[in-house]
Amino acid sequence: MGFTSKIQKPIIRWLEDNRGLVVLFFCLPASFVFDLILRFKVWVQRSLSNVPETHQQRVAEIQKQVARWNKEDSRQRKLLCTSRPNWLSLSLTFFPKDNCHKVPINLYNILELDEKNLTVKVEPMVTVGEITKYLIPKGYTLAVTLEIADATLGGLAMGVGMTTYSHKVGLYQEAIRSYEVILGDGSLVTATRDNDLSDLYYALPWSHGSLGFLTALDLDIVPVKPYVHMRYIPVKGQKKYCDTIRELSGANDKDRELDDFIEATIYSKDEAVVMVGNFADAPPIVHWGKINNLARWFKPWFYCHVKTFLEKGESEEYIPLRQYLLRHNRSIFWVVEDMIPFGNEPWFRYLFGWLLPPKPAFLKFTTTPGIRAMTFTKQVFQDIVLPINKLEEQINISEKLFDTYPVLVYPCRVYDHGDHMGQLRKPRPDQMVPGANYGMFNDLGVYGVPGPVKRKEKYDAVKKMRAMEKFTRDVGGYPFLYADIFMTRQEFEEMFDLNLYEKVRRKYHAEGAFPHLFDKVRPEIDVFEVGKQYIDPL
Repeated sequence: MGFTSKIQKPIIRWLEDNRGLVVLFFCLPASFVFDLILRFKVWVQRSLSNVPETHQQRVAEIQKQVARWNKEDSRQRKLLCTSRPNWLSLSLTFFPKDNCHKVPINLYNILELDEKNLTVKVEPMVTVGEITKYLIPKGYTLAVTLEIADATLGGLAMGVGMTTYSHKVGLYQEAIRSYEVILGDGSLVTATRDNDLSDLYYALPWSHGSLGFLTALDLDIVPVKPYVHMRYIPVKGQKKYCDTIRELSGANDKDRELDDFIEATIYSKDEAVVMVGNFADAPPIVHWGKINNLARWFKPWFYCHVKTFLEKGESEEYIPLRQYLLRHNRSIFWVVEDMIPFGNEPWFRYLFGWLLPPKPAFLKFTTTPGIRAMTFTKQVFQDIVLPINKLEEQINISEKLFDTYPVLVYPCRVYDHGDHMGQLRKPRPDQMVPGANYGMFNDLGVYGVPGPVKRKEKYDAVKKMRAMEKFTRDVGGYPFLYADIFMTRQEFEEMFDLNLYEKVRRKYHAEGAFPHLFDKVRPEIDVFEVGKQYIDPL
């Protein structure tokens, strides 16, 4: 029988063929109501806490729970994890939390803005949408701001993040001043890059909650202006657009004057639009026509808007800053197109655009094991940190393995911290920017339904992803671990340097208290067994 019976297959095929209607008439309205309920719940939780006075009190309560756990029989107690439901996480995996001792972490508040030192202190459950709404009216934004409003700042800190500012700043972890963490023995510590807990500081990024409970963060902020002046540069020819990205990102010259933002959307092997942006004041009245309020519900999806410049030619416009930072939110980059093929049509945008995006939490909440197993093999959703000197190879292998466009490219610095690289390995000599202490890498974002799946051809998702992972290991890159991985533990340890991580686990009481990183991020399903079942098209 496998994972689908003969009766189920026609139903699944009908649902696939009519996915847009199912999403429109069920998922979007249900997601909207679901989101209202979640927002109300968070509002109640915040209302019950008097910020910042009760932060220490709420942290002390978590410490008490960990202390009680420590008093249990060590032979019978379960490993610790947060009680936050899997469906609230942006991770694609469903970590089996029922096998753990779950501890509530109700920390949702912005604690302090320090304009003198350009930092903001937050609790881990504050989202990107909330922090941008708080900071931008005050003239600031985070040094590294992800594009998805529902991403939590704590989740990014314990995982990874990058943005179109990262060619100047680096990965999200470079913009973290300190971590406040409850360890496995119940003690509360604050780790910085300069104090006695610097080893913990460098090991926490990419650790995904496997070293302790995060309770607060100090994050770098940068002064901003209310608009981003965007310039769209359409480029034909793969070598030309790759060279343009490298040149504009400063990969060839550390002394180059850099634009504030840079990204590229690749629409085919030979066509891309490179975008550069800079903080700007409102344009003069005579140029108000160049202001694009792209977050309005009836506006074209951002990547569709960008694609028009392949025909129009080079152009410029002004985008309100918060709308720029969350420009990919409504269409979840281009993932919503696979759910609603007609979603960018004017009639849909004007009538139903206000319902977008479908909330990731709702989509995960309604995912059954059968749906999870099926979609696991029929889509690709990967962000991969790769050296920018291999950009052409990245694009070519992505096309060969997945045959899906658009593809996202964000340049990003990866600093050489010597013995303090955490789970990452030092950039290789050929990856370093000449004369600098960092290499230039990029995020390769590949999202959507692979071409063979769309054409209803045989498609071995496991084989394809393992080939992508091998390429990533060979060139010295890393996948974001919110996405499904297909590696064995040995292959995982070849890709990531876990020497410091393992020392920190032993030193700071994580061993025997929290799940190991590999166990925390690997898919909850047998990827190889599921892959065998779903190679054949329905």
